[in-house]
Amino acid sequence: MVDRSLALHTAATGFATLLFTGAFALAAAALVAPWLSVSPFLLAIPIVAIALVVQVRYVRHDLLAGTGARVVDREAFPDLYRRLDRLSQGLDAPTARLAVVDSDTPNSCSVAGAGRGTVVVSTGLLDACSDDELDAVLAHELAHLRNRDATVLTAAAFLPALVNGDYSLWRDLGLDDAPGARTLVAVGGGVALYALAAPSLPGPALSATSLGSFVVGAGAVLLLGGVVLGVLATPVVFLARSLSRTREFAADRAAARLTGSPATLATLLERLGDATAAPTADARDAAQPTARRERIAGLHGLCFLPGGFDAPDDASVRDAESGTVDADDATDADDAADPFGFRVETRSHPPAADRVTRLRDLAAAMERGEA
Repeated sequence: MVDRSLALHTAATGFATLLFTGAFALAAAALVAPWLSVSPFLLAIPIVAIALVVQVRYVRHDLLAGTGARVVDREAFPDLYRRLDRLSQGLDAPTARLAVVDSDTPNSCSVAGAGRGTVVVSTGLLDACSDDELDAVLAHELAHLRNRDATVLTAAAFLPALVNGDYSLWRDLGLDDAPGARTLVAVGGGVALYALAAPSLPGPALSATSLGSFVVGAGAVLLLGGVVLGVLATPVVFLARSLSRTREFAADRAAARLTGSPATLATLLERLGDATAAPTADARDAAQPTARRERIAGLHGLCFLPGGFDAPDDASVRDAESGTVDADDATDADDAADPFGFRVETRSHPPAADRVTRLRDLAAAMERGEA
């Protein structure tokens, strides 16, 4: 059965994401076009195409890689794949790929991309769940993929990732650990841009006037582009946070109906809700290297439970909570990664208690034959 409310909510968020991504591409083209003597609308077309390709790569690589997840085959996890096959048939959907995170924290998520999507589970979840509970969680994640809300929410994570600095061009190009190559690419790109812009700049090519105008203009483009990006990302974040709440309730309902037992999922949420609650900011920051913390930021809104895949009872977290790790050190690390101290928060899970209440109500309605 199609959830009309969720379908409309997902469509509106998806449309807004495409609209504001296109608006950002057009704004970037308008800032650069005067240097290249071309129409901003013509320049916006390749920028939109590049943005879409980068979004797909971000979904495929950064979001999954940020969890440390590894895609596994049927030979490695035959039982899990049999469960996915059976549940997918019940939803009339293709079997998703399976990825496993080596983490003691019980959690899961579904990440959409080109093709059938990926269901990610932690080893902690596999250890914590009974057979019925595991079916319920897998059905929940498959419902996200079937409802297409995972596709929209992963795409909606991209603009906030740019604002937060979570997306790295160097990482996307495979140059994270190659500073020499990064310098070469940056210098080459700057020279190419100057060569394209030189005819439109005052003064002879390579003169102080021309080079100075290029540097000032490039700085202005980056500054204004950042402001435009922040403005356009704000409504996307608002809609994504709202969808994040709606989609969890819808996936809970779909999983409960597919498995025939709302109480199973409700009991699991009651048991895991407190155990997987996100650690305090200081503890979380001290526990995770900055690069990893940035790379998983977009995934928190996609997870079954809001705590992500990083265990709050990790030794480093316990040290942070007990005072062994100085919270100021964590703050300094964050400031070094984000000198402006500004991040866009995309997480907005409904409280576990609200989800449990709705599932209990659904169970009662099913017993009365009303659902």
